[in-house]
Amino acid sequence: MKKVGLFGGTFNPPHIGHLIMANEVYAALGLSEVRFMPNAKAPHKVVSKSATNEQRLKMVELAIEDVPYFNAETFELERGGVSYTYDTMKVLREREPDVEFYFIIGGDMIDSLHTWYQIDELIELVNFVGVKRPGSEAKTDYNVRMVEAPEINLSSTFIRNRLQQQGSLQYLLPEAVERYIRKEGLYGATSDVSGN
Repeated sequence: MKKVGLFGGTFNPPHIGHLIMANEVYAALGLSEVRFMPNAKAPHKVVSKSATNEQRLKMVELAIEDVPYFNAETFELERGGVSYTYDTMKVLREREPDVEFYFIIGGDMIDSLHTWYQIDELIELVNFVGVKRPGSEAKTDYNVRMVEAPEINLSSTFIRNRLQQQGSLQYLLPEAVERYIRKEGLYGATSDVSGN
């Protein structure tokens, strides 16, 4: 059976922390691929409106373009509305019955797993894979397979704030993503890549 990782999130913008998490899970579990799945509207967070769904998808595509086993999954963006993982997994399981799905979540999401929509039914549809994040307990009563990965205290919020302060993004996200952000003027970015 094909093993596929699903990495859902706002990816507003995607950064190296996302890529490291996905790569560590890919290697640890021997997955066929990891699909980055931007959500249309996250049930757990209010998202800055400065990047459209199309722009977030484009940034994901740019972030993963050089990695053959990373792909973009557009299902939640195409469906629209609030992106509940339970609804998504029901459809994906029906669409791809020969695939075993592994849903990748960070420590902060593990801590709040008990609040997820239809969590008791969801846990029957998908394998949860957890990666610790700084500042999270990463504890839950639900079955989550933990994968060791370098803990990087980096968030999309940090990057958006850095852009608004005209600071450097060197090593924080893929260069192609930074170029796109500056070209589109997202998050208050200027076209000056040096940040000066």
